[in-house]
Amino acid sequence: MTRYQTIASRFKTTASLLAFAATAFALQTSPGLAFSSEAQQMCSGDAMRLCSNEIPDIPRIRACMVHKKAQLSPGCRAVMDREAAAAASSRKREAAAQ
Repeated sequence: MTRYQTIASRFKTTASLLAFAATAFALQTSPGLAFSSEAQQMCSGDAMRLCSNEIPDIPRIRACMVHKKAQLSPGCRAVMDREAAAAASSRKREAAAQ
């Protein structure tokens, strides 16, 4: 491996780690827009692939992911569907309690 290839490889690795860290930071939990640790794990790659221009704006990432739902990986889509159903159920319980 030449020196140039070594530098390029290190740069690529560093860039990948920074991208992953940015995605993890962007997908951290926040009130009303909580992403579970499972969603972070299953959807980080999709967020980087489909919605990287929205990072670190969490509401925009979520909107982008919902808009591009058909392009999500099966695991991410399943987690998002499960979390959306749980949120809807929670809102119904809160409305009924009032």
